[in-house]
Amino acid sequence: MTERIDLAAVMERLAGAEDILLLCHKNPDGDTLGSAGALYWALTALGKRAAIFCSDPVTERYDYMQLGLYDGSWEPKYVAAIDVAGIQLFGEGAAQYLKRVDLCIDHHPSNSGYADATLLEPEAAATAEIIYLLICRMEVEFTPVMADCLYTGVSTDTGCFKFANTTPRTHHIAAELMERGAHFVHLNELLFESKSQRRLAIEQTALSHLEYHFGGRCALMYVSRDEILQTGADSNDLEGITSIPRMIEGVVVGVTMRQLESGSYKVSVRTAGEIDACKICAALGGGGHMRAAGCEFFGNLENAKAAVLAEVEKQI
Repeated sequence: MTERIDLAAVMERLAGAEDILLLCHKNPDGDTLGSAGALYWALTALGKRAAIFCSDPVTERYDYMQLGLYDGSWEPKYVAAIDVAGIQLFGEGAAQYLKRVDLCIDHHPSNSGYADATLLEPEAAATAEIIYLLICRMEVEFTPVMADCLYTGVSTDTGCFKFANTTPRTHHIAAELMERGAHFVHLNELLFESKSQRRLAIEQTALSHLEYHFGGRCALMYVSRDEILQTGADSNDLEGITSIPRMIEGVVVGVTMRQLESGSYKVSVRTAGEIDACKICAALGGGGHMRAAGCEFFGNLENAKAAVLAEVEKQI
């Protein structure tokens, strides 16, 4: 059973910690990387040795955050998970840390409480909001690179402030990050207004597999591992296509399925109205938020589709 703690307790624990490893979730997005990145820079400013670990490669797209990735040259004494709702999200590369997570900072309501201590704020639009409040209490200079990291987390987890999870506090924090030096014009263009040729290729492939279910209220599309390899799409390209099915007129549940290297399928669900994406994915061993959730299905494509659609039908 995890101990639920607040910002003050997190500050106290980090102040007493040394050789800190910050764990991100696999298939890293802007929130897990931006939140870990900002905290890495804050801890470094305090004179602590810290590093970031992710099971999957971090794409060059995020180079501007200057992430201090773990090189294995020292042994972590304190392990903190950032924006990771459950141990299944760490990936195989982090297996050696699963039983020694000292702290988790997260905003997912589905957090399983795997860490010794957890700071959980489900009302936060992004974990980056929590990290921002934390760093503001730390006796460090708030630098532009920290602001860039946190703006990345807040903006990507809210779809550039368009998703329903966006709150007045989200906008206030974004404004303060702008005042603290976030290069928001460049970041908005990079994160939301530019697509690689690989991204367009994987979109075209996924749309070729688009299906409608339940009278057009659910749209589902999928891509195989071979198709992903053929387009050369990376994790950011793949993450970017998950919102497409829900954007279709009349669709209240959008499902995107992509095959992983292991053969299993990563399922991303986006919903509208009163339909809870988290309930759909939780029934399949995953979790997330009401409007956006995910899970992993071990089986062939047809079985995966059948399982997901059965849960969608219960909600529709």
